[in-house]
Amino acid sequence: MTPSERHAELEAKLARWDEAYYGKDDPEVSDAEYDAARRELLALEDTHPDLRHAGGASERVGTATESIFRKHRHLVPMLSLDNVFDDSGFEGFVARAGRFLGLDEDGIQALQFVAEPKIDGLSISLTYEQRRFVRGTTRGDGFEGEDVTANLLTLKDVPETLPADAPERLEIRGEVFLSKSSFLALNEQQLARGAKPFANPRNAAAGSLRQLDPAITKRRPLSLYTYAQGYASSPIAATHWDYLETLKRWGFHVNPLSRRIAHARDIPDYVNDLALKRSALDYDIDGIVFKINDISLQERLSFAGRAPRWAIAWKFPAEQAITHLLQIEIQVGRTGALTPVAYLEPVNVGGVIVSRATLHNEDEIARKDVRAGDLVRLQRAGDVIPQILGVVPQDEPRGPPFVFPDHCPVCGSLAERVHGEAVRRCTGGLTCEAQVVERLIHMVSRNAFDIDGLGERSIREFYDAGYIRRPGDIFRLAQHRDALLGRDGWGQLSVDNLLRAIDERRRIPFSRLIFGLGIRRIGERNAQLLARHYRTFETWHDAMLAAHPGTEERAALGAIMGVGDAIADELVAFFSEEHNVQTLDDLAGELEEIQPEDAPATGKLSGKIIVFTGTLTTMARPEAKAIAERMGAQVTDSVSKKTSLVVLGEKAGSKARKAAELGVETVDEEGWRKLAGL
Repeated sequence: MTPSERHAELEAKLARWDEAYYGKDDPEVSDAEYDAARRELLALEDTHPDLRHAGGASERVGTATESIFRKHRHLVPMLSLDNVFDDSGFEGFVARAGRFLGLDEDGIQALQFVAEPKIDGLSISLTYEQRRFVRGTTRGDGFEGEDVTANLLTLKDVPETLPADAPERLEIRGEVFLSKSSFLALNEQQLARGAKPFANPRNAAAGSLRQLDPAITKRRPLSLYTYAQGYASSPIAATHWDYLETLKRWGFHVNPLSRRIAHARDIPDYVNDLALKRSALDYDIDGIVFKINDISLQERLSFAGRAPRWAIAWKFPAEQAITHLLQIEIQVGRTGALTPVAYLEPVNVGGVIVSRATLHNEDEIARKDVRAGDLVRLQRAGDVIPQILGVVPQDEPRGPPFVFPDHCPVCGSLAERVHGEAVRRCTGGLTCEAQVVERLIHMVSRNAFDIDGLGERSIREFYDAGYIRRPGDIFRLAQHRDALLGRDGWGQLSVDNLLRAIDERRRIPFSRLIFGLGIRRIGERNAQLLARHYRTFETWHDAMLAAHPGTEERAALGAIMGVGDAIADELVAFFSEEHNVQTLDDLAGELEEIQPEDAPATGKLSGKIIVFTGTLTTMARPEAKAIAERMGAQVTDSVSKKTSLVVLGEKAGSKARKAAELGVETVDEEGWRKLAGL
């Protein structure tokens, strides 16, 4: 498998797992398997930087919200954390922060940290206006969450008013959780009523908080620890530790095991100490969050994609169990990848009943030599589906080795495996029912067109009935209204609601349309990046049709910061297929409006395309790029006729020469600092 193929496979998995974890409170994989996949993806991006893009899994956090609650946009995004698992990983985090800030070794050693146990619960943002609690919102996709204010008001841990020294408007972030003892008692009540027990405390907490009836939430003993700041209309504290102390004074609960740590060298001792106490705690933790204490440094470090540069999660080792592997089945995804799935004899792994796990690809099966009937060792770190570590030897004879199919189990087309690649793919393309259906499911998903009432089950049902075969058919579904009314489970009210929800999506934001097409490597954030760059559907459509290899349009596409050649090639390949263009044009013809993307910012550099080259002496280049982007600029890696400004550091080299040839404006580092108001 080529690096780009493996990268695409990992991105597809992480997107699906994020949807299950954040969107449905029903994780598909263990923390260990998720973290391992994400580490592999990040390693690929470090080795092959052109694979990294703004819409990818390395920058995404969460998923879009369910529709049963009103949606609310966070004033400051609720993003996620990168993970480390040992001393060397943490040392790398500290070194990266130091390089970004331009610190020498003494400056790095002087960094102070705050350590907080990482509770496995549901992330919440509390909004206060005029010092009164007005709104509580789930994380959602990191930018927009569900309004669960009424339910949060039932928690005794949420102060309704703040003292006079609090800012007039602010967001306070925390984690809603259920203690282990309360979780066991709740499951006893569930069983006594004949209801299904919750899989783990996190699922129970999420389910309790997302009740339509606040009275149900009130009966469940939820707790809240606060730990972070979102938006604040005025400063609260100079350090994170002082911020936590202020939260306690205002009446919030802060985890009592949080610690201020003066030196990075003292952190391993804290990790070992908390790991020993972990099993005795009355709530689940899956690691420790470390934050640089100085808030002014946090502001300078800002974010890299989906995660802050000033904080990291040190994850604990996974839990393990042993069970029988019953059978291996092949699933076909929307990109044609054949993925083997192990169905297991249900087993309790750290309090969670698990029954299946992915086996990734045929090389993974061969390497571990897993077969139906084997006793296998599993590993999990807090969620539902574990990874298979290997076979447990037995005296009994084993079954035959698993034979990976060389034809698609759905459409029968040849399943090719390019030399050197691990993934075998169905060559049927859009003639393969599995791929067509999966692409349609992707299009109506929450992060794309977000059509209420049209989920996976309905798409499969309507595909089998012949009502929906390509995206445009969704918006022609009203032609089958009478047939729908005759189907089991579809009454007049549900059909009318569905058709109304479809009509509401005839006006769609440009970025959601791009993401909904399901083009490989085009995640939600990268779709937003493309939409902001090209602004309108027509401009993008024409540019993509013209972006043949060697053209100026192709070069401009690859020069967009966060896109790169691998992603650009996927876009070019998509638009080079006539049936893809016809499908897109058919879909666009059914829409009333593809809403242009707003400019990314209103700062003094809004609309400018900037290139940094050479060595900067007063700040690290990543910090300079981050400042430019916050001021509204697009930062690219190559100079073209569309470049607005080139910032020349020491030893600028070829980019300075090209800027001179093209007549592009240049400034030195001092000029850049004046322009940025530094």
